[in-house]
Amino acid sequence: MAKRLTPALQQVKALTFDVFGTVVDWRGSIGREGRKLGKALGVRADWTAFADAWRAGYQPAMQEVRSGKLPWTNIDGLHRRILERILAESGLELDEAQKDCLNRAWHRLAPWPDAVRGLKRLKKGYLITTLSNGNVSLLTNMAKHAGLPWDCVLSAELFHHYKPDPEAYLGAAAMLGLAPHELMMVAAHKNDLRAAQKAGLRAAFVQRPLEFGDAEKKDLKPEKDFDVNAVDFIDLAAKLGL
Repeated sequence: MAKRLTPALQQVKALTFDVFGTVVDWRGSIGREGRKLGKALGVRADWTAFADAWRAGYQPAMQEVRSGKLPWTNIDGLHRRILERILAESGLELDEAQKDCLNRAWHRLAPWPDAVRGLKRLKKGYLITTLSNGNVSLLTNMAKHAGLPWDCVLSAELFHHYKPDPEAYLGAAAMLGLAPHELMMVAAHKNDLRAAQKAGLRAAFVQRPLEFGDAEKKDLKPEKDFDVNAVDFIDLAAKLGL
């Protein structure tokens, strides 16, 4: 029996997805890429810690763009800046080709086990699209690599505003020809969802307890102010009547 949706949810026509951590496992993927490179170079390192350090630079780098300290720089560019700093601090020497290959590891992230199947199910009832801070080429390459069945790829790059700036959420609605309340933001990060709600979007929280390798590092508590709380994309589809 199909789930009966609230009047508010019945108005939703498209789902916009955060990607890093919500759709794909960045930590496990970057760790694997690092170990592969380390094996080829004969270098031993804690590549999981390397992945964590790389990701830790993500928000501060975007804030430099927001503050005007940096001109608009896409995520590939910001990832490269962070990578250069980590390499300098660690003393690990890579040539230009190796740096480029490692930086593009973010284009090759693996999806969570439920992601592809869940997205295909959700696609039966909704238009599904990314709404990520990742740049368009990164998201497109990732979709090709991981088999992610997006209807389209939207990125903060298109609006020159990184989430949680409202321009990203409102820009996505405008590009899809929809009112904000006709979009539902799907994310594993509550700050992303609350920013989307402030912009008028609906919100679906999906738990990703292993994003940082330890469930205790994540806030997994369902929130009554979110329209939907789900344990994964399969559960989300079920709660949306699919």
